[in-house]
Amino acid sequence: MTRLFLVALLGLLLAAPALAHDPRPGPNGGLKVDAGTRHHAELVANGTTQVVVFLYDANDRPVPSLGYRANAILVVGGGTQRFALQPGDGNRLVGTAPVPVPARTKGAVQITGPDGVTAQARF
Repeated sequence: MTRLFLVALLGLLLAAPALAHDPRPGPNGGLKVDAGTRHHAELVANGTTQVVVFLYDANDRPVPSLGYRANAILVVGGGTQRFALQPGDGNRLVGTAPVPVPARTKGAVQITGPDGVTAQARF
């Protein structure tokens, strides 16, 4: 009985990463991914230097960005671009990259909430 329990528990632990959501289209034209266990983030870039990250809770409801801050680390043209994002209107974190950022860019955004808890969204 104990052996069966351990095998079942091991199976659940190995399957846990599969429960994470794959990147999916967001309502603003970007890709939406998990950002820790409490948030989802949608990265929107359109070939300009302005980059927007939209914040959502675990149920995909918009989360006001007031009190949040973020740092983006994006790969553009083979180089790494780092820049800060600040709260904007509604659930937007807005930043200006040093170079134009194309849509569907790869990278990560580290998001820090008003409570100091940090999460990472990987795109």
